[in-house]
Amino acid sequence: MADSYLDVSIAKQCMALIENGRPLKTYPVSTAKNGPGEQKGSECTPRGWHRVRAKIGRGEPIHTVFKGRRPTGEIYSPELGRLNPERDWILTRILWLGGLEPGRNRYREVDSAWRYIYIHGTPDELMRGSPESHGCIRMFNADVLELFDRVEAGIKVYIHED
Repeated sequence: MADSYLDVSIAKQCMALIENGRPLKTYPVSTAKNGPGEQKGSECTPRGWHRVRAKIGRGEPIHTVFKGRRPTGEIYSPELGRLNPERDWILTRILWLGGLEPGRNRYREVDSAWRYIYIHGTPDELMRGSPESHGCIRMFNADVLELFDRVEAGIKVYIHED
């Protein structure tokens, strides 16, 4: 996609796929319950310009469970969720983000890639329109599947508060 990027609004809990300055598609998201921030260990969603450094999960079934960026062999169901209420579910696809702004979201204690900040699927019943993640950008599974197929690795992602 020529001149495209993803625009994530923390305040609106939404992400837009922008092409040539115009929104093509808007998706609901859930960002960090701890709010915005870049510090390692903060469980906050990092702000600023990023890029998708890797796309993970191509060809896996919807609701595939990932741990350490690898499929576990499990397929998420509400029953599996009830049996494991403590798990931070990473489902369906992963778009792994890397910061582009040295000192803000790249290198040392603020590096988004080293913090393992992703755009990823989550149990649909946990998408309640409010910030609830541990720093990542959570999406409905059907939405992350569609987005994964629409964007290329390297696409820029702008995360902001307003």
